[in-house]
Amino acid sequence: MHQAAMQEFLDYVLRQLIDFPEEMVLTKTEADEKRAVFKVRLRQSDVGKVIGKHGHTIIAIRNLLAAAAARHGEKAILDIVEEHATS
Repeated sequence: MHQAAMQEFLDYVLRQLIDFPEEMVLTKTEADEKRAVFKVRLRQSDVGKVIGKHGHTIIAIRNLLAAAAARHGEKAILDIVEEHATS
């Protein structure tokens, strides 16, 4: 349940930052019951918006995710998968 709430949080926050939210795909894989890996696939032009200047935005998102997971004795990781623009 906690991982579902974390995924919902990530989905909401990331969609607010990007220009093409309809192309975003957020998936979750569980390394084990106490560790989740979230992968977000974005259009290449949106990757910079999520990373932010000097990486500050992605660091903040990852810190919030880690803090939320730690409250429940879990770990969570967010990875960005770049989607190459189609012609």
